[in-house]
Amino acid sequence: MIRKAPVSMIMTENVITLKKKDSLEKAEQIFKKYNIRHLPVVTNNVVIGMLSKTDLLRLKFADYSDNEDQDTDVFVYKMFTVEQVMRQKIVSVTSSNSIKDVAEIFATREFHALPVIDNNQLVGIVTTTDVIRYLLSQF
Repeated sequence: MIRKAPVSMIMTENVITLKKKDSLEKAEQIFKKYNIRHLPVVTNNVVIGMLSKTDLLRLKFADYSDNEDQDTDVFVYKMFTVEQVMRQKIVSVTSSNSIKDVAEIFATREFHALPVIDNNQLVGIVTTTDVIRYLLSQF
């Protein structure tokens, strides 16, 4: 295992993002289409927040499944904006931070994705799954 392996080795570079004015319905469609759980919210490629699939689930009245009442979801989603639901106080890392640094953040915080930011611009995203896959590849 490379002791100081940079997060750039495991991060996703082509990040799917949202804008603060996007609808929550659009966010849910992206989560489903790409089978992802975290979306950075950006303005001019600067991260202003993070929206997770869990954030959306908290808004719903029913369990998350393909059989849920779509009308209820649309109604709930129209009550809020991405900007109102996203996490605004985010923690980020740079592409040169070590994978160990990232693992320590995940181990002590209650989130599972970090935007990777260089020179105030979004360059990637790293998740707990990325870290676990990296660790498994070392065995």
